[in-house]
Amino acid sequence: MTQNGDNLLSIQNLSTHFYTEQGLVKAVQDVSFDIPLGKTLAVVGESGCGKSVTALSVMRLIPWPPGKIVAGSITFDDESLREASESRMRHIRGNDIAMIFQEPMTSLNPVFTVGNQIVEAVKLHQKKSGREAWDIAVDMMRKVGIADPERRVTEYPHQMSGGMRQRVMIAMALCCGPKLLIADEPTTALDVTIQAQIMELLRDLQQKENMSIMLITHDLGVVAESADDVVVMYASRVVETAKAGDLFENPLHPYTQGLLKSLPRLGEKKERLDVIAGTVPNPLHFPSGCKFHPRCPIGKDKKQCQTQEPLLLEVSTGRCVSCWFAEGHEEAFKRQGTNDESI
Repeated sequence: MTQNGDNLLSIQNLSTHFYTEQGLVKAVQDVSFDIPLGKTLAVVGESGCGKSVTALSVMRLIPWPPGKIVAGSITFDDESLREASESRMRHIRGNDIAMIFQEPMTSLNPVFTVGNQIVEAVKLHQKKSGREAWDIAVDMMRKVGIADPERRVTEYPHQMSGGMRQRVMIAMALCCGPKLLIADEPTTALDVTIQAQIMELLRDLQQKENMSIMLITHDLGVVAESADDVVVMYASRVVETAKAGDLFENPLHPYTQGLLKSLPRLGEKKERLDVIAGTVPNPLHFPSGCKFHPRCPIGKDKKQCQTQEPLLLEVSTGRCVSCWFAEGHEEAFKRQGTNDESI
């Protein structure tokens, strides 16, 4: 049981870089957040913002070469994962921390039945006999809502629909009773009906097991329904953190505001949805100053935004934002007593 303020996972100043032939890619820079026991933290942002690399860093699955965690701490259940041996990490992965990867069709092995793949995970981490592992696999498939699991465990991935394969991935992730589930776009490419079923399933399992969830998504509708806390990432950095309700009621960062404005709303007639101009910058060539300033309706004409990267500061209890012109940021900057030379 964690003693660190009931935070199961605590990440502080995490930086992960990739050393490529084209140059240094700073995929994750100075990222910090906590996930309390039994709660759901959503990490949102466009593709290329560093969400998945952050998750893989927690799992210590960044391949070297070319990737490397270069700074920061990752504390899970009062244990430093950066200092843990590889054999210890093999025990933690699957047992204590499980991950649902983004694409179930490519994550499942096409030449083995889904039952055999779940059984392999159980035997590896739980040291169960073949018969016990098989019973656990059938039971987990039943728990994730797969009908006739005794028959389905003998099927291959190509014999199942996308939603069914995603349920198998969830069953595999949860078969060892993890304390933390990292769900990387768990509803990608699924229709809205199946998406709702998958998220309802995760909520039910979370309540029964008191499991923490790190939900990586770009779907703000899923965030509104499922998350307790939200971390917004842009171009490798955290730009805003808040309780989910506070974020939707009053987004502070221009990027968060742009994401929310792009959502369709019932009863509102528009010929075109609002969009954020431009794209996420190439991590090989991040702009100077605030990385969002070339796309920002405020910062693109402000010299301060173009030359100085804003600090992520707590502007109110539980709310942090990284924008020179966000509500409360100037006051928080003055309270911290930081001078410009330290930026």
